[in-house]
Amino acid sequence: MKILKILGSRVIVVGLILTLQVLWFLFFIFRLGSYSTIVNAIFTIISILVVLYIVNRNDNPGFKLAWIVPILLFPVMGGVLYLFIGAKKPAPQMRNQLQKVLDLTNPYFYQKKSVLDEIEEKNPSVACEMRYLERTCGYPVYKNTESTYFSIGEEYFEVLLSELKKAKHYIFMEFFIVERGYMWDSILEVLEQKVKEGVEVRFMYDDVGCVTLLPYHYYKQLEAKGIQTLAFNPFIPIFSIAMNNRDHRKITVIDGHTGFTGGINLADEYINRKERFGHWKDTGIMIKGEGVWNLTVMFLQMWNAFRPTESDYLTYRPHRHAGVEFLNDGYVLPYGDSPLDGETIGENVYLNMINSATRYVYITTPYLITDNEMITALSLAAKRGVDVRIITPGVPDKKLVFMLTQSYYPVLIEAGVKIFEYTPGFIHAKSMVCDDVTAIVGTINLDYRSLYLHFENGIFLYGTKSVAKVKEDFLNTMDQSCPITNMTLDQGFIRGVFRAVLRLLSPLM
Repeated sequence: MKILKILGSRVIVVGLILTLQVLWFLFFIFRLGSYSTIVNAIFTIISILVVLYIVNRNDNPGFKLAWIVPILLFPVMGGVLYLFIGAKKPAPQMRNQLQKVLDLTNPYFYQKKSVLDEIEEKNPSVACEMRYLERTCGYPVYKNTESTYFSIGEEYFEVLLSELKKAKHYIFMEFFIVERGYMWDSILEVLEQKVKEGVEVRFMYDDVGCVTLLPYHYYKQLEAKGIQTLAFNPFIPIFSIAMNNRDHRKITVIDGHTGFTGGINLADEYINRKERFGHWKDTGIMIKGEGVWNLTVMFLQMWNAFRPTESDYLTYRPHRHAGVEFLNDGYVLPYGDSPLDGETIGENVYLNMINSATRYVYITTPYLITDNEMITALSLAAKRGVDVRIITPGVPDKKLVFMLTQSYYPVLIEAGVKIFEYTPGFIHAKSMVCDDVTAIVGTINLDYRSLYLHFENGIFLYGTKSVAKVKEDFLNTMDQSCPITNMTLDQGFIRGVFRAVLRLLSPLM
């Protein structure tokens, strides 16, 4: 019975369907190509046209190369394959739904000139970063906002649970991964109780992120409990580009005045109740005050694009249910990144911080699979005397991805970047801190999917007490990590060739 249950599980069924589609696609292409030279010529012409199209796109060179080489090697099927799964932008229907809501909600963002003027007077370089975010994606920077940094998932979870229990009016939650277990069951119990108390509860999860973890149509179970639920971009086992764009955000908003984000999903490994890949190191942040508004609108934009609910966003303003004056703790700018606009917000914010650094840049990331722009920025910073340090996992969650991450080490180490691997286990945190002045905590990995394909979010911090906490946590984590040199890396010929192939295909992984 157990074997039948496994074979009948959603992931096995979906895997078989997708495998059959891929095999059919390959058979169809090769079968057509075997009929005549005319068919071969047609597919070759398609591939040539696709290559010309790719070359002339305003796209990252890594993406271009990752497709051009396979198309040239396999012209019969390469061009057709690109037409099926090659585009990075969301499918037209998703794009239209989201854009409509974005156009409606942009007026709800308003930048106070006095706040930007204060930052300009204190630090013009940081003010430029803030202007970039405000002008390109509309997110304003706020005062009157406290921030609390959590250096481990267990601390984050304890405070999150406590704050959820305080909710009086509404709870919005948006996560990439949800798995039944102690963490999710504890949260679900609170959400059910809040529904009984009359609190509006909305929950959004990514269907692909949970495809192996939650039952099919799990949202119906939550709806039956009174929790309004949305499964983002439902997984359909069809070989297409529609599954590329995932909701990788982790957002919680409570009564408009309290917000959470970071790398932490709702599964037991994130709080070390279950061991996966050694000790799981992750981080999060809580903000209270005016800055929560950006997170609130971000959530409502995604929600209303696929489940239109309200027209008056102002009812969710931070001050409406606060009851107290907000305390001031530096400047806070929550922001989102989307594959809709062609602007790599997540990467550009990182690049701006690295390029403006004068003393140090400390980065924590689970993956280091990035493009030439990021490698150049990190290398140049190190060469001009900036202390650049990066911590990656010591125990990988995906071995191929780990090998790919390690393939970027030599050029960075040669430039003077110091790289460390977290010895106790897997590090899932995504953070950057610079010069004791600024920091970023959020969901954005240093990999192609996170930087180019997914919906992401982060919080840019300037002059807050949490900046020092991010630095302190980095240094403590570094003490538990192993420094990597080119001498310690396995750089055998076979491994080197394999890494080179992985590097070529990295934008597609």
